[in-house]
Order: sequence, then C-alpha cells, then structure tokens
Amino acid sequence: MNRMIRIGVAATLALSASVAMAQAGADTYKSKCAMCHGADGLAQTGAGKAMKVPSVKDFKPGDDLIAITTDGKGKMPSYKGKLTDPQIKEVVSYLKSLGK
Repeated sequence: MNRMIRIGVAATLALSASVAMAQAGADTYKSKCAMCHGADGLAQTGAGKAMKVPSVKDFKPGDDLIAITTDGKGKMPSYKGKLTDPQIKEVVSYLKSLGK
C-alpha cells in the first residue's frame, strides 16, 4: 500500500512539473516563436506560410526539438545564446502540449 502511494505521489509530481514547464514555456513561445509558428502552433502566419514552417502536428516523436531550437534547422535560426537551456526545454514542453 505504501509503495502504491509513493508511486501515485511521484506520478502526480512529475505531471505537475510537466504542466508548470509548459506554462512557463508559453510566455517565451509567444514572444519568440509565435510570429512564425503561430499562437496555436499551426504555422498559419504570413511568415510561417512563406517559409513553409511545419505545424506542431507535423512533428514526429523522434524529432529532437531541443537540438532544432538550440542549433536551428533549415530556415529556423539558432536560439543558442538567445534563450537559456531551461527556457528552450520549457518552449519544447509547451510545443508538445500544443501538438496533443
């Protein structure tokens, strides 16, 4: 019984941390990413359409979104030095929440 309670508490804490991380990433996303990727992540902005930015719905489970955000890819610029590592992780967490 004690083990079940500990597992339940651990799962709740992990989920809470994930939700908090996504919420923190929302503000950074809105100020740094939404211009191209759109507020909803569907990339239906003028810049997003012009550069053929993928929608969050197009991301694959194996895509390394942290590396793409850090180093850039294609027309996406690198955010290394512009965002901290924790901010990048928060933005990626938020992106994943949009794709659900």
